[in-house]
Amino acid sequence: MPRGVNNRWADLPPGADNPLDLAVQARDRETVQMVADALRHREVLLGFQPVVASANPSRVAFYEGLVRVLDATGRTIPARDFIGAVEETETGRILDCVSLELGLRTLARVPGLRLSINMSARSIGYSRWIKTLRRGIRRDPTVAERLILEITERSAMTVPELVVTFMSDLQRKGITFALDDFGAGYTSFRYLRDFYFDILKIDGQFTRGITQNADNQVLVKALVAIGQQFDMFTVAESVENQADAHWLAQAGVDCQQGYFHGAPTVTPDWERSDARAAG
Repeated sequence: MPRGVNNRWADLPPGADNPLDLAVQARDRETVQMVADALRHREVLLGFQPVVASANPSRVAFYEGLVRVLDATGRTIPARDFIGAVEETETGRILDCVSLELGLRTLARVPGLRLSINMSARSIGYSRWIKTLRRGIRRDPTVAERLILEITERSAMTVPELVVTFMSDLQRKGITFALDDFGAGYTSFRYLRDFYFDILKIDGQFTRGITQNADNQVLVKALVAIGQQFDMFTVAESVENQADAHWLAQAGVDCQQGYFHGAPTVTPDWERSDARAAG
């Protein structure tokens, strides 16, 4: 530290908590409690975002069901604002169960819909999650072949051997798997070879503003080549303008997702159609 700069935390005794760490811990506890309260009151819903074909953006390949919770004031809170705090907790496991339940219910209600649902690899051994999946498939056997389970690259690498076995078992039932946020730097290529994911979703840090970033252009071409080599369908995340969408299509990306093609909504087309029919 430069001479003369006063660090008011430098004299804390060994093992003492840094006040900033304490503040972060307090915030995380509040976040976990908010999500737990939302789960208890069934104030959890999915926002649906389209994933479109690069060659024909008017054609939706599938939708991603993105979990949201309502806070005490009724505000809708997206997953990015709480998932980091709950992912490793029991609350995170319950959230995965409720997300899956909502997704399965939507698939059963909307024939022909393909839908992806996010899950943590930590939920693989969670009995309630497995029971929820089995119950949904038993109620409607067509659900399995229309369900896509998205596992983040970081989560998959926590228990890679378990993920491989889990995927193999469920793929035999017709379920599709997507490796989410690919390129974030966690996956060993040895495991990538063994995983046999069906879909590879390229992390938005590489695709956002790609027409203005020569380095990311090289990286995305490499990631597309990896997907092709391992026979994986590629999806570019965080596509936000026409120029980027065009570049990604030319680079060979199969599908795209982002605000340029459609924002997540809790009232997708099929919900509005049901409302009109009911009216």
